[in-house]
Amino acid sequence: MSLADLQGSGDYMLILADIGTGTSNIKLKVFKGISLMSENTLMEIPTALVSFYHDHQDQKIPSIALASGSSIYIYRNMKPYFKFSLPDLQLNHLEVDLWMQVKNEGISPIVLHNMLDTIKNEIGFSNLSYQSQKLLMIPIKNEEELLEAVKTYAGQTIKRQTVITCMDTLFKNSNNSNAVSCLVIGTENGWVHIIDSEAFTILDSCTDQTVPVVIKTIGLFDVDYRIVICNRNGKITLLKRGWTQPKCLINLSTQIVDMSLLPDTGNILLALMDSSLECYSKKGKKLWNIKLPSTITGLLPIPLLHQGLTLIAVALNGGKINFYNGRELVDTIMATDTIAGMVFGRFGQEEHCLVLITIGGALQVKVLKRTAQFSQQSSTVPSSTNFQNIKLNIPKKTSLFLEQANREIKQSIHIFRFRLETAREFYNSLNKINNSISNDSKLPLKLSTEVFGLGPTFKIMLTLENMAAQLPYNADELLSKTIGIVFNFNDKIYRVEKPYISVPFLVPGLQYKFDTKVFSITDTGISDEIHVFVFSHESTEPILSAIVNIPICDVLPIEV
Repeated sequence: MSLADLQGSGDYMLILADIGTGTSNIKLKVFKGISLMSENTLMEIPTALVSFYHDHQDQKIPSIALASGSSIYIYRNMKPYFKFSLPDLQLNHLEVDLWMQVKNEGISPIVLHNMLDTIKNEIGFSNLSYQSQKLLMIPIKNEEELLEAVKTYAGQTIKRQTVITCMDTLFKNSNNSNAVSCLVIGTENGWVHIIDSEAFTILDSCTDQTVPVVIKTIGLFDVDYRIVICNRNGKITLLKRGWTQPKCLINLSTQIVDMSLLPDTGNILLALMDSSLECYSKKGKKLWNIKLPSTITGLLPIPLLHQGLTLIAVALNGGKINFYNGRELVDTIMATDTIAGMVFGRFGQEEHCLVLITIGGALQVKVLKRTAQFSQQSSTVPSSTNFQNIKLNIPKKTSLFLEQANREIKQSIHIFRFRLETAREFYNSLNKINNSISNDSKLPLKLSTEVFGLGPTFKIMLTLENMAAQLPYNADELLSKTIGIVFNFNDKIYRVEKPYISVPFLVPGLQYKFDTKVFSITDTGISDEIHVFVFSHESTEPILSAIVNIPICDVLPIEV
């Protein structure tokens, strides 16, 4: 998302990339206020979007850079203006020779498959061309499918391309808001490129053999700059002018959710998957950390120049947004749902606006009051205090406590068996009533249901959550599983709008909401249960099940 004055009239608009379903309905949308102004259809899923100025002669209207696949699409006046593609990567000469022999009908598809598999073991699967990767994904037993694939790929030009993973802007020679900027991109093969936005050529490149996922910049390209790179392996690296290789600043054991740079101090803010917010200096020294009550979904600096401070907006799971001044909590707001993305800046004619997008697709705009003052909330425990050092108010041991402790020591075996039997019976009773929590250790899911409405139209709201602490080592296998939700009901009493709901890949710690409408089609005034099953296409048994009790329709009499 980005906020920009696309018409040069001082009326700032919201530009966002909507990924749709992931395979279709992918669009670039522009909102004026909360009204959709224009949209452009995209062919591939975008990975980054920024607004920037790339022309010295016309610095009133910015352009939009959209990274998708191995290309950057430039939009001017919301019309396609230019396409920049990354150069092809170098191919392995043995792989090229094999495909040349295929074109000359020198080798069979099975021999080609075996030899490509040998090359894969030497150089790695990611270093092969697109055609070779697709061919190796076909089992060698499927000779007909293998032969068709070889015929298709033999007539194509063998290429090896990378994918852009992240993008940011870097001022070239001036730090004015409408100054010309360079584009800084990170790629899947571990390279960081600085691209001249005027000639669209690569000015500088470097690599650390790690995949960047977030890039933040500060400074001027022609003078001095700092590029902070968040990598997929949990490392934070720094790239400065004149360096040929990034330098490792921070090495974390926990995966990173998001990263930001404070514009006034240049300190590095990190939101981690263990629900902690950490701050590091320019040199990578840890300054402070805060343990938050729930999972972090977003991080955004809020510069308030008129007050001389920069707040930190931290979006939490459930829709709560905390605002910190340094490490001190100064304000809290609630959104209608968990935040998927947020951006701060000028929107419309308002100077300080916070634009929020929820995981349900809702657009919300929060306007900062001009008289707002931010001070530490006295009702909260100061975040600088270490919770391990807080002294607990433990009462003194009484004689009754000592007698009870001695009794428990003597009867420890009987007490343990009693607790075991109680826990076992409680567990069995829960399983007999409902199975809303899966027993699969690889994919521990939790399902909760709610019913809204008085009838004859009801709405069932389902909340599905992955209870795993982190992604397992076999996350690729879980991604390949197709998970769905089905409803079992009496079709003589109810009609369900969506009897089947497809479930996307469930990230641990996030709640995914699904809903469907239920219509009562009987006039007898009776109600029934609706069974909800969460299942995988690879298994014949449901993963989860729940029973939804639909209330009796409350039909109000109509007076004529």
